[in-house]
Parts: sequence; structure tokens; C-alpha cells
Amino acid sequence: MLYSLPELEDADLTVLAEIEDMRDRLRLHLRTPRRWEGQLRRNLTARAIAGSNTIEGYAASVSDVEDIMVGEAPIEASDTVAVEIEGYRQAMTYIQRLAEAGEDFAYSKGLLNALHFMMQGHHLAKRPGWWRAGPVYVTSAEDPTIAAYTAPDADLVPVLTGELVEWLDEGDLDAPGLVRASMAHLNLVAIHPWSDGNGRMSRALHTLVLAREGIMAPEFSSIEEWLGRARNTYRYYDVLGEVGGPAWTPERGTLRWVRFCLRAHHQQAQSVERQVNSTREVWTALDAAIEQRGWPDRMLYALYPAAMGNRLRRATYQADAELSEQQAQRDIRELVRVGWLAAKGEAQGRYYLAGPDLPEEITRGVREPRPLRDPYA
Repeated sequence: MLYSLPELEDADLTVLAEIEDMRDRLRLHLRTPRRWEGQLRRNLTARAIAGSNTIEGYAASVSDVEDIMVGEAPIEASDTVAVEIEGYRQAMTYIQRLAEAGEDFAYSKGLLNALHFMMQGHHLAKRPGWWRAGPVYVTSAEDPTIAAYTAPDADLVPVLTGELVEWLDEGDLDAPGLVRASMAHLNLVAIHPWSDGNGRMSRALHTLVLAREGIMAPEFSSIEEWLGRARNTYRYYDVLGEVGGPAWTPERGTLRWVRFCLRAHHQQAQSVERQVNSTREVWTALDAAIEQRGWPDRMLYALYPAAMGNRLRRATYQADAELSEQQAQRDIRELVRVGWLAAKGEAQGRYYLAGPDLPEEITRGVREPRPLRDPYA
């Protein structure tokens, strides 16, 4: 027996409808391929990876995660954190591929273990890709000697994961995809099949279910960035504890958990919609400014990250614009010379931010703080 879907109420159906409206608008924006879409998708993926790993104590900036994604050494993250980020990146890349898999796709215990190995393969002593062999506890943040949650006995793990896989393939298929994804997340984290990495795997499964439901590409549907914000992380653990109970008790009600996840999806959709709109506006403004200057339009790929408040690495620009190293260096030198980019760091740690002379009208709306609406308020 697994934790089961709750009966949704009118308020929940309203929130689901609002999320779908936002996703419809995003689909409309993304229907025609845009030159900026690749950089936007990479940034959203980096935000999800950073958020999920921050929850587990492996904090890295979004810029560092983007560097790792394109094969660059991070500037700030330690080697320990970089290895964790790279493992999660591999799993997320595979999930992005599985989103486009055909009808032959099926969930399996082997798939779950393979994703776990991608994430945790650098911890061989922790049996990555294998079910845990003994008991596991989620300890209290205030006192590690107190078990906030005790997972099912190890000999039940193969049975429970098998039941979960069967449900993923065949159970509650008429339920909203966001609700199914939320329940997959809850059940996997409650089973706690591995000795480590259960939280990240459960969040990754949440994203995979959404991707396979065809709701949106994984980059646009993940709530991991939202969960990684400190205040939301505390709520996440609180709700998991209240709904899941102190031990495996699948007869407990799950409506509060589903509502927590729907709120997360609603607010993350607000954030993504805002970022898509900002990206389109900034790219259009940069395009006009570059044309007015008589510069080659490839310089958009260098200026866009800086205008969005992120950093630029030479190798990233070289790859995005498909340039030689010499071309990339010349372009960046010119942008630094006119003050549209500002150089920071030295040698291999050199990077670039928005310069003092980058026109303010291009970046004015990017950093303007705006609240997120609580759909259940």
C-alpha cells in the first residue's frame, strides 16, 4: 500500500486551472524557436540543480552550476560540491532525454537505480544504484540523535518500489499530472530506498513524471529552484513530516502535501513566466542596441547573461556563438573596452559582468523585485 491521492477540492481545481493557463502562455512564447531559448533553458536547469542540491547542504551559485554544465571549472564552489552538482547534472540531462522518449518508455526499478547511480556514483561506499541493506532514519535538524522519520524495513524496499513503479505506469492515470508527480515524490521519499540521495531522487522523479506527462519540458516544470529557497525548504520538511508521519503510515491523508506542491508549481510558474518575458525584452533591446552600434549580432550571446545579472565566461560565449577562441576573445575585449562588460578575476578564473556603460534601459526591469502571489491565500 502506498500513500494515495487525496480528493481535490474546488480551491485545488482553481489552482490547477491557473497553472495550466500560465503554462499555455509559456507554450505560446516557446512555439517558435528563439535564439535566446538555449541560454534560457540552461539557466533554468542550473537553477533547478542548484536548488535541489542546496537543500542537501551542497550550496552552489547558479553561475557555478552553469559553468559545470558547459564543462568549465566553477569559480566559487568547492571540489566536493562540484562533484555533487555534476552527478545531479547527469541525472537531469537523462531526464530531459526521457521526456522525449517514445511509447516504449516504462518506469522500472532499474531506471530508478540507474538515475540514483548517476547522482551518487562518486560515493561507492554508499552503494549507489542499489537498495539500502539496513535501516535509515531522517534525523531532526535540531538534534541528530532524534529520528524525525523512520523508513520502512530494508526487506520491504523491493516490494514497495515495485508497487510504486507499477503505479507510475498504470495507476491513477486520469489524475492531473501535477498531482501524480507530487504523489510519486512523496512515496519515493517515504520509502527512502537508498542509504543516501533519497531527497534529490524524489525531486528528480517529480520532474520526470511531469516531463513524461507532457506538461512542459523539464526545464520549465521543475519546482526544485522554488524548494531550494530557504523559507520554502523549511516548509518542505515540515509538510513532509506532518503528512508522512514519523514512520511509514500510508493510510494518512495527503491533501496538505498536494496543496504544498501545487502552491510551489504555481509560484514557480510565475517566476518562469517572468523570466521568459524578461529574456524576450532584454534580447530584443540588446538586438536593437547592437545593430545601432554596427556590431555583429553574435555579441548578443555575450551580453545577454550579463544583462540578466549573471556572469559570462569566455568559453561559454565561444560555445554559444560557435566561435573560435580568438574571435570570442576579440569580441569580449571590445565589449570591455566600451564599458558594456566588466572583467573580474584572473587567468582561469576570469569572468565578466555587466559593465558601467551597458545602457540602463536594457536592464532596468530585470532586477526589479516583484512579489509572488500565493494562489491559496
